[in-house]
Amino acid sequence: MAVPEPLRQSLVAAGQDNVLSQVNTLNDAKLSLLVEQLEKLDLSAMKSLIDTYVTSAPAFSMSSDTKPAIYYPADATSTVRSYDAAKYIAAGEDLLRAGKVACFTVAGGQGSRLGYDGPKGCYPAGAVTGKPLFQLFAEGIKATGNKYGTPVPWLVMTSPLNHEATVGFFKEHSHFGLDANNVMFFPQGTMPSFDLATGKMLMSDAYTLAASPDGHGGSLKALYTSGAIATLKERGVEHISYFQVDNPLVRVADPLFLGLHASAPDSSGQMSSKMLPKAYAEEKVGLFAEIDGRTQVVEYSDMPMELQRETNADGSLRFLAGNPAIHAFSVEFVEKVNTDPACTLPYHRAVKKIAHINTETGEAVTPAEPNGVKLERFVFDAMPFAERSIILETSRVQEFAPIKNASGIDSAESSRELQTERAAIWLEAAGVAVPRDGHAKADCVLEIGAMTALDAGDLAKADLPKAIERGQKLSL
Repeated sequence: MAVPEPLRQSLVAAGQDNVLSQVNTLNDAKLSLLVEQLEKLDLSAMKSLIDTYVTSAPAFSMSSDTKPAIYYPADATSTVRSYDAAKYIAAGEDLLRAGKVACFTVAGGQGSRLGYDGPKGCYPAGAVTGKPLFQLFAEGIKATGNKYGTPVPWLVMTSPLNHEATVGFFKEHSHFGLDANNVMFFPQGTMPSFDLATGKMLMSDAYTLAASPDGHGGSLKALYTSGAIATLKERGVEHISYFQVDNPLVRVADPLFLGLHASAPDSSGQMSSKMLPKAYAEEKVGLFAEIDGRTQVVEYSDMPMELQRETNADGSLRFLAGNPAIHAFSVEFVEKVNTDPACTLPYHRAVKKIAHINTETGEAVTPAEPNGVKLERFVFDAMPFAERSIILETSRVQEFAPIKNASGIDSAESSRELQTERAAIWLEAAGVAVPRDGHAKADCVLEIGAMTALDAGDLAKADLPKAIERGQKLSL
């Protein structure tokens, strides 16, 4: 077997024929694998990509017309902006009853930062039960289907690294009670890594590109190229509820959010988002802003700190709306982003230490300093392509308890505390006494499963204790 001549010529034209330096050492099987990887690349655009993102770094320019994004407050009776929450909840519930909503979990990550060997979605996350993240979401999706009388399809985006393990985990657990025909898996795409100095593609070995996942922005492309969008259209699904795999408190399909997204007068129904109020000015979280009339997210590293520290007359932060990565898309919008050249998502550049081989000698290279560039896309960069995008406020205690770190902030421990606090608030609203310590913190560990309640109101139908004992661990 030989490298196809058109491919060789394309690599030469792109200045990337270094990846063929070791082909004479490869057998046909390995050469076939290399050719397969290379033929997936858009080599005609490679030089422009490298000039823009690798050998130079795009500079973010803050528009003078940058304003804080407008949002719907969590309190629908707020004097800042009131709205008819019941109306939009009803609209969202109608969508769910009609089978027009699918859930989408971005689950390409591994649990290595948590000291866990396996897909992050398999990590034990339930505050009391230790149920894995995938099970918590599955129960939320099943309970939603039960509540509204129509099964909710679930899309799970994996990565090439964890795809087989993820699919196997679901099979091992009988898809956690869901119909396997309603759970669709597909891996996200990858991007080659580049040498920082030369822009040449790096190789892990003689027949494998040094590649990495193309970011959560790649989820929109993966939805389309996998055939998932076509399948959803066949099923009559119109909207997608998007969330990331590390957040056990997320509302997998929130009727209020879906109703606002699909029917609020200031929404085009294309892409909507939830926001979290920033805890403090220096918190490292992307911020929703309105720039030149379009709602978008500005990374915290791109927004000047003096702007992030600006306050309103009451002392609250002017740029308050942080991004917790909870979105809703219309199926048509995802299709548009993939077919309209004007909706191309930009790449983001990360300079990293990337192990590779010397393509001339075949010797392994382990860099001591950052030597390469990884490129990824971010899903929130699709927001400016929506005609009108709305934002709904949520809170950490009600919907954001991510497990990202082994300890400290956004760890399993902090998530357990937030899961407990939400359960305590719900139980107290239902008339159950919850013990609290001198700092008003729940002095117990609580977990309310989605099959028991999707929201506080569902507890009215549950068999509840009159009181929780101090130090008790209770799963309902």
